[in-house]
Amino acid sequence: MTHPIVVAITGATGVIYGVEVLKALRDLNQPRHLILSSSAVRNIHIETEYHIDEIKEMAEVIYDHKDIGASVASGSFKTRGMVVAPCTIKTLSAIANSFNENLVVRAADCTLKERRRLVLMVRETPLHKGHLELMMKAADHGATILPPMPSFYHGPKTVMDIVHQSVGKALDQFDIEHDLYRRWTSDAGKDPSIKFPTKTES
Repeated sequence: MTHPIVVAITGATGVIYGVEVLKALRDLNQPRHLILSSSAVRNIHIETEYHIDEIKEMAEVIYDHKDIGASVASGSFKTRGMVVAPCTIKTLSAIANSFNENLVVRAADCTLKERRRLVLMVRETPLHKGHLELMMKAADHGATILPPMPSFYHGPKTVMDIVHQSVGKALDQFDIEHDLYRRWTSDAGKDPSIKFPTKTES
């Protein structure tokens, strides 16, 4: 039996990252459990064309973010780890300080204490020193800090190509095979199908 990956979507801009992580796990037949914060639901309406029920249908199990008694609130419930995508600074702060005020943070805390993989796709810019200190503290506890930083060596043509590269990086943390983006090779610069901006376009 393969244990699930917990996907938490919080209220930072970039909820599409969490949606695409969930969708990729579904398409790859990976077990997935979902926690949606109330702010995430609001941002899904603002930033995407998805109806919330469409997103819920991508998950096998859905938890109320206020339900501290849910299965994932206990370390005895086996998971492969957790992705928070996107991760607000408030959620980062709570995780870094073990302030288990809701199920997202409690599930993340359980993930850390059980030495499972916790991936935080922190979405904020610019960052002040307090934000950076919170990231360092969470990393010291065992979290992987994975802000959705765009790369261009794979020749993205659309916004979704850029989104999928970050989603693929998150899945890589769990050793899940995928083809969401073109990986770097030493011959990448010689690939004629990859079109980089010219001097006049830059």
